[in-house]
Amino acid sequence: MSISSDFKEFLSKGNVLDLAVAVVIGGAFGKIVTALVEGIIMPLVGLAVPSGDWRALMAGPFKVGLVLGASVDFICIALVVFLVFVKGFGAFKKKDDSGYKPDTKTCPACMETVLKAATRCKHCSSTL
Repeated sequence: MSISSDFKEFLSKGNVLDLAVAVVIGGAFGKIVTALVEGIIMPLVGLAVPSGDWRALMAGPFKVGLVLGASVDFICIALVVFLVFVKGFGAFKKKDDSGYKPDTKTCPACMETVLKAATRCKHCSSTL
């Protein structure tokens, strides 16, 4: 297949549209969390640090405060994403708690697992 036909197939699968929606939603969600971090969390951190403006902290020519601030932003965003998407939406997932497992046995010839009712192994075709 040529590159153009591969690209058309890729576009037609819908993956690009899903990815575009995810990027837009992720960008908007990132802005909300960044506003929360800058408006509420960082002022609280600033109160705990004696100098107040800790993002301006320098170690020689290095802007250590900016790196620390970006790290705190990342941790806060990762925590919110974890709580909302992993824990929040995970509660809505349907869980299979029935505990049903089919009765199985091991084939003596190939040691693969097959159903107990089977008379022939589906892996090696030996008679059970």
